[in-house]
Amino acid sequence: MFVMLQINMQKVHFIAIGGSAMHNLALALHKKGYHITGSDDEIFEPSLSRLAAKNLLSSKMGWDENNIHPNLDAVILGMHARADNPELQKANALGLKIFSYPEYIFEQSKNKQRVVVAGSHGKTTITSMILHVLKMQNKKFDYLVGANIDGFDEMVQLSDAPIIVIEGDEYLDSPTNRTPKFLFYKHHMTAISGIAWDHINVFKTFDEYKLQFERFINQTPKSGVLIYNEDDKVLNSIIKGIKREDILKVAYQEHKSKIKDGNTFLIHDETKIPVSFFGEHNMYNVNAAKEICIRLGVSEAEFYESIINFKGAANRLELLAHKENTFIYKDFAHAPSKLEATTKAVAKQYPKHTIVACLELHTFSSLNKEFLSQYNKKFDSVDIAVVYFNPETVKHKKLPPITEKDIKLAFGKPKLMVFSDSERMQDFLKSMSHKDSVVLLMSSGNFDGINLKDFAKQLTEK
Repeated sequence: MFVMLQINMQKVHFIAIGGSAMHNLALALHKKGYHITGSDDEIFEPSLSRLAAKNLLSSKMGWDENNIHPNLDAVILGMHARADNPELQKANALGLKIFSYPEYIFEQSKNKQRVVVAGSHGKTTITSMILHVLKMQNKKFDYLVGANIDGFDEMVQLSDAPIIVIEGDEYLDSPTNRTPKFLFYKHHMTAISGIAWDHINVFKTFDEYKLQFERFINQTPKSGVLIYNEDDKVLNSIIKGIKREDILKVAYQEHKSKIKDGNTFLIHDETKIPVSFFGEHNMYNVNAAKEICIRLGVSEAEFYESIINFKGAANRLELLAHKENTFIYKDFAHAPSKLEATTKAVAKQYPKHTIVACLELHTFSSLNKEFLSQYNKKFDSVDIAVVYFNPETVKHKKLPPITEKDIKLAFGKPKLMVFSDSERMQDFLKSMSHKDSVVLLMSSGNFDGINLKDFAKQLTEK
């Protein structure tokens, strides 16, 4: 009883608590009974309201050395904080235990079976599918996922469950450590969706980017399980070069499926199983999820019984509005491979519709003039293509300026529309008739402040 009380009263402070992952971890630890404090110099919704509801915010915005004291059991450092952060400096001076987000997740899951889903694309959806199936089958598990999922209150859960399923990002660990996050989780089992160059601000060449996945694959322990997309040429090449007889390698391919009257069915043993997700990339994702679930004690029959009700992860081909034959989707697609997969999926699902695709260049990579050529021909599946970028965002990221001409040249899409003014882009989309159309809004941001659900409803009226 004394030991449990001691654990539950652990005091943890978050530096840069407002991030998507950070605030969800704070909420998970608060739910577990920890005493949580946190600070940040800027917090956006929904993080702000969710933290305020649990009284987990400092009395004022910004950094305060008084938040750091010798009684803290741990300090968790977010990516948003800089190396010269005054709270971090004081924590170092006091000799406190300082963890990055992934380091602390590992600390909390040392005694669990750790399943990590990795890859340049699809990892959020694969992880979400696994979590959905495990929950439907009443399995006990913890998790970390990068999106909100229907039926789950938070994006992180930590308990006494024997298993944890982690979405493993290859991006940097913290401002003081440039090691990819997924290397800290020390997986027992992994599924890798594929490899396509991203994060050019960190990994300057494709070879450097690939190397991170080689390091991750080589971390697989003796008797560990490596599940991988056999049709991804880069990934398959890496795995063929790794001579490991002491691990189980499981290759997966695209799941058999059929589209009929705008509905997608998985084909299993000549049975048609209706699902609400679609697209070739999701047919790969569902097979990756199935291979993981089977090794976590779920039978094939139980998997298919559960996946029927999977509604998808937030921002991943999320249907924002629908009226008669007009459909408005939102998707997180921003990297070239994601853009291509998403647009192809929508075009195949709606072959008789006009496909209008609007992409916001928002990330460091997508706004980098040297990287733009990676988008060449990625818009080939759509009828009307639109690109939006904000020159101020380019300045903020301290990148060389880009022009509309640069973007048109890079994308290689005839009649590509390019906007650098959000209102002009909105007016253009509103001016069109969207009868028998699918409009796809793709961004890791929000096109500079657009309420996308309201905007989607407006478009269905056109």
